[in-house]
Amino acid sequence: MIEMNVAGIALDATTRVPIVLLKDSTERRALPIWIGQNEARAILSVLENQSPPRPMTHDLLGNCLTALDVSLERVIIHALEDNTFFAVLTLKQGEKTQRVDARPSDAIALALRLNAPIWVMEEVVADASIPVDQEADEEERAAFRNFLDNIRPEDFAQSSGGGEPSSLG
Repeated sequence: MIEMNVAGIALDATTRVPIVLLKDSTERRALPIWIGQNEARAILSVLENQSPPRPMTHDLLGNCLTALDVSLERVIIHALEDNTFFAVLTLKQGEKTQRVDARPSDAIALALRLNAPIWVMEEVVADASIPVDQEADEEERAAFRNFLDNIRPEDFAQSSGGGEPSSLG
C-alpha cells in the first residue's frame, strides 16, 4: 500500500466534473478520482480551513465517531473496477477493529476531518495513476538501464571473506 495525500480539487476540462487528486509522498505519482459536487465541497472546505456554522454530513459523522470513542485509523482505496474506485474505512474502538465500505470521496472527506491517513493499494496506483514528474521517471529508467548494461557475472560472486570469489564445489 502507498500512503497518499490530497493535493487538491480540479475540474475535468471536458465534463466539468470535480476530481480529487491524491499524490504519493514523493509527488511523482498522482491518482485522479472523479467525485460529486457535494463531496468536492466537503473536501475543499477542509483544505481551505472553512468551518460551516452548522455541521455538514461529514462533520456530523466525524463528531459521532468521536463521541462514541471510535477512531478512524485509516482509509484504504483498495480496488478499481469499471472505472469505479472502492474504499473502506478502518475504524477502531478499544481493541475492536472494523472495516466499513465507503465511497472514496466520502472516505477522503472524513479522513481529512479526522486527520487519518489515506492509503491506496499498489495495484490501484499502477492502474490509475498519472506521472507527475516524467523527467525524474526517465532519469530513474536511464540509471537502471545503465546499471543493467554495466553489470558483470563476477558482480554476483560470493566472497569468502578474503576478497576472492568462493568456489561452489
